[in-house]
Amino acid sequence: MSRQLSKTIIRTRDLRREYPRGENITYALRKVNLEIYRGEFLSIMGPSGSGKTTLFNAIGGLDTPTGGRVLIDEVDVAQLDANELAYVRCKKIGYVFQSYNLVTTQTCLENVMIPMVFAGMIVDQARVRGMKLLDLVGLADRWDHRPKEMSGGQQQRTAIARALANEPTILLCDEPTANLDLKTGQEINNLLVRLNKERGVTVICSTHDHRMLAVSDRVVWIRDGQIERIENRENLNIHLGSIGGGKHV
Repeated sequence: MSRQLSKTIIRTRDLRREYPRGENITYALRKVNLEIYRGEFLSIMGPSGSGKTTLFNAIGGLDTPTGGRVLIDEVDVAQLDANELAYVRCKKIGYVFQSYNLVTTQTCLENVMIPMVFAGMIVDQARVRGMKLLDLVGLADRWDHRPKEMSGGQQQRTAIARALANEPTILLCDEPTANLDLKTGQEINNLLVRLNKERGVTVICSTHDHRMLAVSDRVVWIRDGQIERIENRENLNIHLGSIGGGKHV
């Protein structure tokens, strides 16, 4: 890999997700085995319907697999009860979604504070930390704006600041640049890279954005619910408008 990464933070074992459709079954994931390393920038790519979002949701504890295991720091999240799972999602994982998922009636700062208050932090402390996070993502001067008063890029930066509220070790990003123009999307990519390198946050992106390839330590290609291949960044053959196959790992 392009960086020395070895300690596993997430592993899946024979992960399956099936959806009954009358007498038929749709196989969204078929015995997926994957190790994700602490501090790496990983992109999950594949065509629509390939299973990448299902894998993303299973890793993040947003969906319960039909079979197999998802281990975060060697804890099987599929076996946790509702309270234990809520704790893991609150403390270990930050989520960034394509549609931002901001509370429209709340200010930028209030949106960032929500996870901290939920976790039991005193409001004044949450406000101070929230402002520091907004400064980190370049939005300190927009703290009192509501989502409708912000651009798409500003809303996504707010969502990233909110995802960092409880100092997670893992940042899960579902199509974080899909609703943004090219320039703004690149700014969001650059911000995620900075958080990964400077803060050591493990970044996992489910994405169609090929610009992610240039900054990912590894790329996991999903097709038909299975891992088709995994490639290191230095083995990717990236050209403008196209991607050539590289060495598989």
